[in-house]
Amino acid sequence: MKKLLSSLVALALIALMVPQVNAQIQTPAPSPSAEIEQMVGLTDIQINYSRPGVKGRTVFGEDGLVPYGKVWRFGANAATKFAFDKDVVVGGQEMEAGEYAVLCKPMAKEWMLMFYPYESGSWGSYVDKDPAATVSVKPEKSPVMVEQMRFTVDNITMTGADIVFAWDKTMVKIPVEVHTEKQVQASIDGVMAGPTPNDYYAAASYYHDMGKDLDKALEWITIATDVDSPRFWQVRRKALILADMGKKADAIEAAKMSMKLAEQAGNDDYVRMNKASIEEWSK
Repeated sequence: MKKLLSSLVALALIALMVPQVNAQIQTPAPSPSAEIEQMVGLTDIQINYSRPGVKGRTVFGEDGLVPYGKVWRFGANAATKFAFDKDVVVGGQEMEAGEYAVLCKPMAKEWMLMFYPYESGSWGSYVDKDPAATVSVKPEKSPVMVEQMRFTVDNITMTGADIVFAWDKTMVKIPVEVHTEKQVQASIDGVMAGPTPNDYYAAASYYHDMGKDLDKALEWITIATDVDSPRFWQVRRKALILADMGKKADAIEAAKMSMKLAEQAGNDDYVRMNKASIEEWSK
């Protein structure tokens, strides 16, 4: 019996020492992924891509790793992604803010870059689609040999920059213009103009909900609704504030206006709420 127990214990110890067969071995990716982010003016630019290496190969050419005249994913593994958080001009082409899968067609004297609204990293899914924009750029000889493909954002000013691609002995500069002046002016105009009707509505709603100074809430909601096209929910808030202040006649007039605006907007909920309030306040 003792021998049997000893054998079982030995077997258990051996089992513990044997590596698990379902364990996964981790190794570095041959073309590691990379991400860069750069603020240009007031516009954020992001690039996600994978970085293949030269590894002694001929990269660009008729018989190169990336043949001339063939569509390429602009990197390894998946489609390269450019993202702009505001509208930009890329190579003279107006482009809306958003994410783009970027494919390219390298040639000896010209590269064509195709920008597609980003859907997935499957670069082949874009080949038969029409790009949102196509940009032509000229390749240059890189001042240094670049083993691992890279993107950088260089020559940064307040109004633009170059997205620079470099690999092996080839370099491509993609000019990007940003609308800094227009964005700054819009910010200045907004601040200098003071609070918007929505700001006054939000302040009045907060004071009303918290039971604070109703005179101040009425002052703010009056400013918010004293516009060419008042919103039915804002006028509804004015009616409620007036009712809580005991000004029932004024509250009914505001509720009638809110109901009319709600009818025009097709909002039945606000129509019902205003009708109920008018009946209550008329008693």
